[in-house]
Amino acid sequence: MSIYQYIIRRLLYSIPIILGVCLIIFVLFNLVSPDPVLLMLGKHVTASQIADLRRELGLDRPWFLQYWDVVKSSFTFEFGRSWSRKQEIWQMIKQGAPVSLSLTLPGFILSAIISIAISIMVAFFRGTWIDKFAVFISVAMVSISSLAYILFFQWYLAFKLGIFEISGYEHGFFECIPYVILPIIIYIILSVGPDVRFYRTVLLDEIYQDYVRTARAKGLSETYVLFKHVLKNAMIPIITNLVISLPFLILGALLLESFFGIPGLGGITLEAVNTSDFPVLKAMAVLSSMAYIVFSIITDVLYTVFDPRVRLK
Repeated sequence: MSIYQYIIRRLLYSIPIILGVCLIIFVLFNLVSPDPVLLMLGKHVTASQIADLRRELGLDRPWFLQYWDVVKSSFTFEFGRSWSRKQEIWQMIKQGAPVSLSLTLPGFILSAIISIAISIMVAFFRGTWIDKFAVFISVAMVSISSLAYILFFQWYLAFKLGIFEISGYEHGFFECIPYVILPIIIYIILSVGPDVRFYRTVLLDEIYQDYVRTARAKGLSETYVLFKHVLKNAMIPIITNLVISLPFLILGALLLESFFGIPGLGGITLEAVNTSDFPVLKAMAVLSSMAYIVFSIITDVLYTVFDPRVRLK
């Protein structure tokens, strides 16, 4: 089966998945969650005010029409208007996505490079003090709360030393750099710990395979075996971990954007939670689900690039 046939087939298989995801989103926001009208108006309201607002928001329509709106939005990306901002949600997403990517994309690339490099080093020096020290630091980094990193670096590096901007954002490629450097550093610290532990485990699993012992028996150097054989065969789980993380880059880093005043999708989502802006929350849920499905297909295709033994069926 060719790659194009496989992609088309996977996209067709994704249709019932999308319908199921839309149904779950509809049930969560329309049936399980509290009435958004009461949340917006408060307790001391009249029945006529509730009826007027429900009619204005379209909540008085039959449930199957409201469910169809969720399904339609997953294919057309027409999410309607925000209840709080009164703006088109798709325009809000287009404005917020580049801002989020200015933070998450550099952090993702740098953390991936650093994590893989450290994992290769500790795999090469496995069992030595370097390996044990790296594992200790990784566990320590994972054990500390992300809020602790944010608050400490904001206080010490930004407020006390004045090395970085403490909060804010300016649009523009070069203008935004002073404002995103510190959040990127925190993003890398938060990502490197768990990634190093995962990649180290993957590499060590491959190192103890029979083909590695055979390669050593042929007289190949440890460095050649590590990079030519071990790393190549360990790329499948590494690719999975990296590519599946990509959809979340678009949605932004909620805590970092919130604490540093970065107007990305993470900040928009947090604002929607605080204001009970259900259309925005629905849009973010649909967008993340669609992105996850697309990048899952990309992951499967990349398997064939890095491992010729994998066949698309």
